[in-house]
Amino acid sequence: MSFAKRLVLGTVLILIVAVAVLLWGSERSLRRDLEGDIARSLENEARLIGAALPADSLGWDAAVHRLALQNRHRITLVDRSGGVRADSDFPPGPLPPLKSHAGRPEVRAALDSGVGVATRRSETVGRLLMYVAVPGGPGAVRVAADLSQVDGVVGRAQRAVAGAALVALLVGAVLALVAARSIARPLTGIAAAARAIASGDAPRFPRSGVPEIEVLVRALREMHQQLGDRFDELRREQAESAALVESMVEGVIAADGRGRIVTANAAARRLLGYGASAPLPGLAELFRLKAAREITDAVLRGQSVEDRQLELDGRVLLVNARPLPAGGAVLVLHDLSDVRRLEAVRRDFVANVSHELKTPLTSISGYAETLLGDATGAETSRRFLETILGNARRMQRLVDDLLDLSRIESGRWQPTSSEVDVASAAEEVWAALARSADAHEVSLVLDVEPGAGTIEADPDAVRQVLTNLMDNSLRYTPAGGRITCLTRRVEGGVAVSVRDSGTGITREHLPRIFERFYRSDPSRSRAEGGTGLGLAIVKHLVEAHGGRVSAESEWGSGTTITCVFPDPPI
Repeated sequence: MSFAKRLVLGTVLILIVAVAVLLWGSERSLRRDLEGDIARSLENEARLIGAALPADSLGWDAAVHRLALQNRHRITLVDRSGGVRADSDFPPGPLPPLKSHAGRPEVRAALDSGVGVATRRSETVGRLLMYVAVPGGPGAVRVAADLSQVDGVVGRAQRAVAGAALVALLVGAVLALVAARSIARPLTGIAAAARAIASGDAPRFPRSGVPEIEVLVRALREMHQQLGDRFDELRREQAESAALVESMVEGVIAADGRGRIVTANAAARRLLGYGASAPLPGLAELFRLKAAREITDAVLRGQSVEDRQLELDGRVLLVNARPLPAGGAVLVLHDLSDVRRLEAVRRDFVANVSHELKTPLTSISGYAETLLGDATGAETSRRFLETILGNARRMQRLVDDLLDLSRIESGRWQPTSSEVDVASAAEEVWAALARSADAHEVSLVLDVEPGAGTIEADPDAVRQVLTNLMDNSLRYTPAGGRITCLTRRVEGGVAVSVRDSGTGITREHLPRIFERFYRSDPSRSRAEGGTGLGLAIVKHLVEAHGGRVSAESEWGSGTTITCVFPDPPI
């Protein structure tokens, strides 16, 4: 079907739907308005009838028939029990037996709320009536009107609207035909111009005078003029794609159907040991490993290779290869060396934790079995139980330190900073370590520089840092030694240092003392009950405040651990 026919047919269908909706809406609106007017009129009549009824109930029947002749509406008097006391549709005199009207909705509403309105076909007279009831007389006065007059008014209005709609339909169809022809002609010209552009010929663009079609013609003309620019843009996009591939961390290698490498980014050259300008052999000869050559052979045969690991020049590579639809293949090389190193660190961590737990567990198990199996004296049993308790507490400290370290490293803990007096915190920590300090005959010296006595940090974190540092110093400081807690103002913050006069740390061990479970003297540290996590916790707590940690030591000259807490932002 042509465009013109479609446009005319669509317009006619729209007009038909619009006329149908108009007829339906006008009928509903007119009927609703007419019925509303009738209901209000009947309500007024019912109230006037209720006021005009005589006080003597014997005169109600005559009054109802007289008023019904005047109003030409059916009038019914209903008492509160639902009984009909008078009805104008029956001859004067005694009424025949009638069904109770107590269930009539308009009567029930009038007796309950004052006014009742209902529309239904009367069981008595067999016509569609509108009933309006109001309180009055014996209970309720009901007036009914025949709604056939409403149907007549609505029918006449619909016929008038339908006649006007038919004229509008004919006029609209003629106008749609004229408009369709005026639009279809330039569209046909546009289609011819588009075919000329596709075939490479010079197009002829039509003129229509229709603004929307003129916009389309201008767009088509601009498209024809900009095709050359589009090719330049495609070349630029190709260059951008090449730059994106070149910047990737993964090595990317692309080869054509004959195995010649057409693309190899810098990461691929680095992983394979080729310079930036070094010529590359074909894909089949690119790798020296047999396993790698098997991958290239498979992908050149059209097979995909997924997640194949290779060890090449000390590196662990994850290789994925895909054949290209037009021939050739793409290889992606991902360096897993750092991942493998992290896995090794994880394995070492598990091994260290297992080793730290094994010693106290073995001791606890051995002493407990001895207590259970042999009859030991009270003193021996007490000594065994103290050993079991000491090892259990050592395990508890290890678990607590692991939980603290995990919580800090995972970011679940955030410092709640406030002003902390370093001297007070150091004295509080030293008081908790006083028993061990007295046993070692070690004293604490405070050296607080003026202006550097307070820091902005989490109070609990500061106490934990000082506890770990002083506890470490106590283990390595001989009897009669001393531990110094000093503060100094440095650029951007306050440096809090703990210095001891202990054995010190050799230079080769110093860079690693903040690692988990690293000990410069493992046998002595375990004998003293250390977990190997104290300095790691100190480092993470200080760094969580935005600070830094450093260590200075000489063998035989003691050790100084310095924590720098930054000043609060202004």
